[in-house]
Amino acid sequence: MKLIYYFCLFAICISCTADKKSSFDAWTNYGGTKAMTRYSSLSQIDTSNVKNLKVLWSYSSGIQDTTNHSQIQCNPIIVDGVLYGVNPSMQLFAIDAASGKEKWVFNASTDTEFDGNRFLFHIMINSRGIAYWTDGKNDKRIFFTAGSNTFAIDATSGKAIKSFGNNGSIDLHDDLDRADAKDLFIVNTSPGIIYKDLLILGTRVDEQPPSAPGHIRAYDVKTGKRKWIFHTIPQPGEYGFETWEDSTAYKHIGGGNVWSGFSLDEEKGILFAGTGSAAYDFYGGKRLGSNLFANCVLALDAATGKRIWHYQIMHHDVWDKDLPTPPALITVQKNGKSIEAVAQPTKNGMLYVFERTTGKPIYDINEMPVETKSELPGEKLWPTQPIPVKPLPFARQVLHENDINPYVSAEEQALLKKELASYRHESMFTPPGKTPSLIFPGYDGGAEWGGPSFDPETGIIYINSNEMAWIMQILDNKPEVPKKETFKEAGLRLYNQNCASCHGPDRKGTGNNPNITEVKTRYNKEAFIHLINYGRRMMPGFKRLSDEEKNAIASFVLDIKSDQGIAFKNPSTTFDVEKYLPYKMKGYTKFLTKDGYPAISPPWGTLNAINVNTGEYVWKIPFGDYPELKAKGIPTTGTENYGGSVVTAGGLLFIAATRDGMFRAFDKKTGKLLWSYKLPAPGFATPSVYNINGKQYVVIACGGGKMGTVSGDKYIAFGL
Repeated sequence: MKLIYYFCLFAICISCTADKKSSFDAWTNYGGTKAMTRYSSLSQIDTSNVKNLKVLWSYSSGIQDTTNHSQIQCNPIIVDGVLYGVNPSMQLFAIDAASGKEKWVFNASTDTEFDGNRFLFHIMINSRGIAYWTDGKNDKRIFFTAGSNTFAIDATSGKAIKSFGNNGSIDLHDDLDRADAKDLFIVNTSPGIIYKDLLILGTRVDEQPPSAPGHIRAYDVKTGKRKWIFHTIPQPGEYGFETWEDSTAYKHIGGGNVWSGFSLDEEKGILFAGTGSAAYDFYGGKRLGSNLFANCVLALDAATGKRIWHYQIMHHDVWDKDLPTPPALITVQKNGKSIEAVAQPTKNGMLYVFERTTGKPIYDINEMPVETKSELPGEKLWPTQPIPVKPLPFARQVLHENDINPYVSAEEQALLKKELASYRHESMFTPPGKTPSLIFPGYDGGAEWGGPSFDPETGIIYINSNEMAWIMQILDNKPEVPKKETFKEAGLRLYNQNCASCHGPDRKGTGNNPNITEVKTRYNKEAFIHLINYGRRMMPGFKRLSDEEKNAIASFVLDIKSDQGIAFKNPSTTFDVEKYLPYKMKGYTKFLTKDGYPAISPPWGTLNAINVNTGEYVWKIPFGDYPELKAKGIPTTGTENYGGSVVTAGGLLFIAATRDGMFRAFDKKTGKLLWSYKLPAPGFATPSVYNINGKQYVVIACGGGKMGTVSGDKYIAFGL
């Protein structure tokens, strides 16, 4: 009898282990699973044979826009042997996952019909993924967002499902509980997540007034009807409303949005999200208070949208430190206990770990005093910020005099040291002001939207990180409006007010934003005004501007001489910019050498392995190369990187992400490089790992286009 008992117990344990393992052997969700751990239990490709990887297939849409730096940031999903992804022109496609052979393509700009001509969007807003739902029978749906519209697409035919929403889509401007939302910039670059028969969506919104609120919404997957909403900027009577000193903030403040996607504990029915900062990003005088639920880890009841717990990672953010990725759902072994947890990396290079159901920190977090003296009248900075005791930061937190690029001449080093000394850089919480300061870690992290990968076998979390210093300076935003001006004069004034912070006063670009001095060779007036209205990739839309203002900007930027002499009649806009935005940032400017390299000492990008059970580092390496520096014998410096990693049971960590265009496989235990492949364009995306008929595949989107790199349109699959 005992023998039978132990045999049954053994069988149950094996079954449980197999079930647990099998949940990681597919890639049917953005990030692999809804836990967003980017882990695969497949082990056919391992440390002993990864050197033999070869290209099994490549898929090209034939559509890319090298001139305008098109990109692909999509992490594709694989369901029933079919791979679903998005090409550089924001067309959804389905291909055979074993061969790369195309099955269908859905083009939202030509394949849809909408009542009342409501469908308007720009195809070049990036998409990082898609969501899949099925009733378990014949109804199989892909949910895909292009611009401001989220579509329900039949996964078999590639056709819009007309019974969903308005002839196949819902408009993200609708059902937002703000009367002015219809004219504001609202898109979604990350996919929604499915809970039972609900599609839960976040948004990307404008980061300066007027901007939409980032409320989280759930929709019926069959009808597109809104089922619940969580106000990330609380309304009267709601929890958190008192954290905004202006009782009318919910009517005009935007942001607090979930632009990076969600994670989900389906068994417990808990939805997790990391929210962004409130708008305006760099001045909070019109949104005094701690500003819940901006910059928060949120745990919501997935069925109802009710708050379970929250933790605010940054109070009253004025540094644009959005939470860049959904928290990963992990398990921590501590003090002999197995703790279900969530792990949230940040742009400031910190990792916060909380108990999953209560939000209690697993490692202590101290509220540390920070500088509160601001140069900007009306600003009231929060006196403390939460800093975790463990793990230690995975990105440098401050810069010192000797943290200057060692690979430039002694003369340039001296100039850079002098420049560094001219900036305020006491800490990452140096208040923004008219005196220039350094933002470090930078606007793009620390951690970015690629997110971490977590190995449940070892308890190690892997995070790729940027180390780039940016220069912040705040200017008065009180443009003098002459009583008389021409379209050319008004266009220059409006450009400086709305566009110069990204594209520079000289239109040559700042940070990762493009040079537009030759934009007239690529756009006619009609196309350019469409661009102003609806945006493109990281550029928001400016539909709020009047037609006259858009025409004036076009006359200036496109140098339309026939329009430049027209008298500008109406200098006002429908939104009182000065009232809500008395200050603006000068521009997204990196601290660089004269040759365009980071002015600070390496590493400029890192790959980090942290044991969450102990809070200690397992290894840390520079991540990425500049080939021209490497050719000079300079050791690996690391580079800026965008896109995430995948860790596998085969002992490997796969990641592209770097500007050098390499796809790499590392030994997950040691960080040793085991394999690399030069992609046709950088893979600023996260790989997917899947199995077809017993064969393991690793696929990566090679879209490039960021940081001035070459654009591409390929998905490449590797295997043995």
